[in-house]
This record gives sequence, structure tokens and C-alpha cells, in this order.
Amino acid sequence: MNKPQKIILCAVVFIFLIPALSCAGQFKVIRVTEGDTLEAESGGYTVTVRLVGIDAPETSKEKGQAGQPFSQKSRTHLMRLVLDKVVEVDGYGLDRYSRVLGIAYVDGKNVNLEMVKEGLAEVYRGPPAKGLEMEPYRQAEAEAKKAERGMWSLGDKYVSPREWRRMNR
Repeated sequence: MNKPQKIILCAVVFIFLIPALSCAGQFKVIRVTEGDTLEAESGGYTVTVRLVGIDAPETSKEKGQAGQPFSQKSRTHLMRLVLDKVVEVDGYGLDRYSRVLGIAYVDGKNVNLEMVKEGLAEVYRGPPAKGLEMEPYRQAEAEAKKAERGMWSLGDKYVSPREWRRMNR
């Protein structure tokens, strides 16, 4: 196969792959890396899913370094919700790291929303994914803040994951 043929083949595969990643599918969760990121597999393929609409406290990328407060609790809670379970993923495209942006459902329950309700993730502060209804997330965050659940118990010492990443680059 010559170079132009390879380019055309890659383009065709890419065109058909992107819509497939944007629609719903069932996956078995094999790993939770952060309170807002998981790896799942289906049909021999592994995908990384970034839970859309939320931002969880950051774990440390350096061995022996402490992560953001509540980062381990957030990750552990997500593990309890999804690890080794089959999840339904509604996709909203890909992020800049080629992760699927998605809502994960276990037994019909929106896992992304559950993380916010427990005070273990905040509403994502950047532009929302196209078509994602953000109001339920905002309401859940307001309720978690008022009840001082999870990371909201830190009060004035709370730093958003977005700000924490900026300060720790």
C-alpha cells in the first residue's frame, strides 16, 4: 500500500471511529485512574472515559507526593460505584487527550451526578460539552456545598481542581 492509500484508509477509519465513540455503548470498567476518569473495555477494545461535566480532585502524578485533598476519597468512591461492573456510556465526543467524554450509568444511575452529589467532584468550570444538560449538576453541587459534603467540608481552604492543576504545574 502506498502512502496516499494509507492516508485515505486512515481518514476513512477516523471518520467512522469518531461517531462510534460519541454514541452509547456498554463497557466493563477495568480501572479507575482518578475520581473523574476510568478505563473500560468492550469487544477487545479499551477506552479511557473522562466523566463529562465534572472535575474531581487531582491525585498526585509523582510517587510519594500528596495529591489534592479528597483526591483518594473521590477515586475510591468512583471505584466502588463502577469497578468490575458493566456501565452504559453516553458519549459526547473526545477531549484533547483523545479520551471519550461520557456519562457513565450503572443500573440506570448517572455516576457523574452521583460524584457531585457526594461532594467528591465539582461541576466542570470550562465550556460544557455540546448537548450536555448542566443544570442537574449545578443543583447537585449547590446541595453538596450547603451540606458541606466531601471536599466542600474544607470551607475557605477548598481549591478547585482546575486551580490546583494550575498551581502545581
